Amino acid sequence: MSMAKRTDPQSPAPHAADSHDLIRVHGARVNNLKDVSIEIPKRRLTVFTGVSGSGKSSLVFGTIAAESQRLINETYSAFVQGFMPTLARPEVDVLDGLTTVITVDQQRLGADPRSTVGTATDANAMLRILFSRLGKPHIGSPQAFSFNVASVQASGAFKVDRGADRTRTVKRTFTRTGGMCTRCEGRGTVSDIDLTQLYDDSKSLSEGAFTIPGWKSDSFWTVRVYAESGLLDPDKPIRKFTKREMQDFLYREPTKVKVEGVNLTYEGLIPKIQKSFLSKDKEALQPHIREFVERAVTFTTCPECDGSRLSAEARSSKIAKLSIADACAMQISDLAEWVRGLDDPSVAPLLAALQRTLDSFVEIGLGYLSLDRPSGTLSGGEAQRVKMIRHLGSSLTDVTYVFDEPTIGLHPHDIQRMNDLLLRLRDKGNTVLVVEHKPQTIAIADHVVDLGPGAGTAGGTVCFEGTVEGLRAGDTVTGRHLDDRAAVKKTVRKPTGALEVRGASAHNLQGVDVDIPLGVLTVITGVAGSGKSSLVHGSIPAGAEVVSVDQGAIRGSRRSNPATYTGLLDPIRKAFAKANGVKPALFSPNSEGACPTCNGAGVIYTDLAMMAGVATTCEECEGRRFQASVLDHHFGGRDISEVLSMSVTEAEEFFGAGEARTPAAHRILERLADVGLGYLSLGQPLTTLSGGERQRLKLATHMADKGGVYVLDEPTTGLHLADVEQLLGLLDRLVDSGKSVIVVEHHQAVMAHADWIIDLGPGAGHDGGRIVFEGTPADLVAARSTLTGEHLAAYVGS
Repeated sequence: MSMAKRTDPQSPAPHAADSHDLIRVHGARVNNLKDVSIEIPKRRLTVFTGVSGSGKSSLVFGTIAAESQRLINETYSAFVQGFMPTLARPEVDVLDGLTTVITVDQQRLGADPRSTVGTATDANAMLRILFSRLGKPHIGSPQAFSFNVASVQASGAFKVDRGADRTRTVKRTFTRTGGMCTRCEGRGTVSDIDLTQLYDDSKSLSEGAFTIPGWKSDSFWTVRVYAESGLLDPDKPIRKFTKREMQDFLYREPTKVKVEGVNLTYEGLIPKIQKSFLSKDKEALQPHIREFVERAVTFTTCPECDGSRLSAEARSSKIAKLSIADACAMQISDLAEWVRGLDDPSVAPLLAALQRTLDSFVEIGLGYLSLDRPSGTLSGGEAQRVKMIRHLGSSLTDVTYVFDEPTIGLHPHDIQRMNDLLLRLRDKGNTVLVVEHKPQTIAIADHVVDLGPGAGTAGGTVCFEGTVEGLRAGDTVTGRHLDDRAAVKKTVRKPTGALEVRGASAHNLQGVDVDIPLGVLTVITGVAGSGKSSLVHGSIPAGAEVVSVDQGAIRGSRRSNPATYTGLLDPIRKAFAKANGVKPALFSPNSEGACPTCNGAGVIYTDLAMMAGVATTCEECEGRRFQASVLDHHFGGRDISEVLSMSVTEAEEFFGAGEARTPAAHRILERLADVGLGYLSLGQPLTTLSGGERQRLKLATHMADKGGVYVLDEPTTGLHLADVEQLLGLLDRLVDSGKSVIVVEHHQAVMAHADWIIDLGPGAGHDGGRIVFEGTPADLVAARSTLTGEHLAAYVGS
């Protein structure tokens, strides 16, 4: 008997829980946002577009993601919150409908020499457990396979106090087996110092034997402590020192000595050099000292562990004829196959988890990496995809994933794969927010938010909200440029010479011989992992006067700004000092001119333990960072704080003519304007700049370097479609001024604009590393013989 079908003319009222299908933002004022109010649909893919510096990251990361993270942190007890990073509430009136946010940003993975792809993911930890269980011979716990754990042996006694007359002594011995190579201490490389660069051994100490920059012969703290220590004969040439004197001179442990009645510490030359020069970040050293360090120090592969970082004992334990060092050195796609071949019920869950992680690497297009690759050598795009790995197989739904330009460093061929991953995350019921410039990714959006219209103070408003078709039809900068297509150059420049690369074998390069033409714009392209960076950074011959602008992060605190980073503040300070007859140090907020209340920071930071610290504008200087007396000094009618609040464009006009004319400052400002940073204010903290802005700031500083060959690593990173045209104009000006420009790039507009293209491939890792095409862009399009050729032909519409 069939049941009568129930027909209910009145559909049930929607459940209250189903009404929360929007993330509402009202009155957002973080950084340059101007009271932004938007509604973002949940369980959809929303792409945020706009020129670099328009406020995309401020809205997505600084507002939505920051508030979600803060609210999650507040669910923990005050004790636990004390161990977490403290976050301030973003400046916004209403934030409603938030879900848990997982951010996958562009921050580079730590460049610590001990960090590798394996340690940055869970793969290395799982391999260590696997070898500790199945490795033959068995050598110990997972720590015995870790290159970050040293072997330790200790024994001793300690007293346990249990009240009156009940103290007893307990003896303990402790051993820990670690896998660290004792020679290189788990770094894989050893540094050798070239002693001939430190001193002239034909001279004595009193004759000024040292050739180290800044070590003057009368310096009390450096040279005289050696000469007058009583440990060495100051009048004997260094080459005639006895074995004991040489040991004291080069390696002696810190020892107290008296020089002219003053107690000083004497230390061997080698440890002293290591502490004073080698422990510092090379980028932060002054140019002449950096040159000295590069001359005096050579890094070579550790001869004891052959670069594997592991002790001989850790390398002796094997599974199926493979040691853990061999496994980490394998290409991940090959390692995944090896793990698939292991079958042991006792570690089945571990093998399944390791298999999933390694397969995720392959799926996301990073199968060409190896687990022992130092994490600091990954490009921005690679680092971001490594971070995505832990989220790929996640069963979580109704989560908000936030991505910052996930297509950075991806060849057009790989972007389709990334799009599929984003859509897969969305289809599982997640909200996906993506900050992006590439038309290929904008095209798959369910919803688009376009910010602008300009950058910096000219941005911060929503210009468009809606579908991709609506964006195309709308009259915004992004909408107008969405279908832009650069044409392939009809005529190309003639090379003036060539850089000869012979037998290049860095990383996956397979004995590449290539002539890179000089005097033209050369673009090196190929899929991610094909060997482009290995060719330009690892194989260009030394002494070629190469100026390299890579994607490395700019280091700078909240006190650093474009004026200090580019060296612009020096000529400005000198000009102010000369005009007013005072010291230049007065015009530095980090030196004598600093406001005494806030120490030149402009704000006062109050630490509130587990609550977010509060930054309040300094009442004394009203955020201007200088003492009141310093602001009485004027130059060209402006005080120093007014100059630092100018934009680059205003300052270029101010220092270009009239009574404030300062050619040295004007030259630097011209370069900043050339790279499209005219809207930045001179005193804006570096910590507030976007990824694209930082790279262009670096490019502007390097444009003054004396070098005939410029190597740029993906200069379109973080650039809006409209800004790419300006970048191409800048590259043309560099070439026309007599420079040679070599660009590693995936952007088709840059490829089409090249005079010469070198395409690597055909695949990634050991499937790449060969030259698959050399010639003009027109020839590449006509031949369509490579993946790059096919995508470039489709782009230019031929």
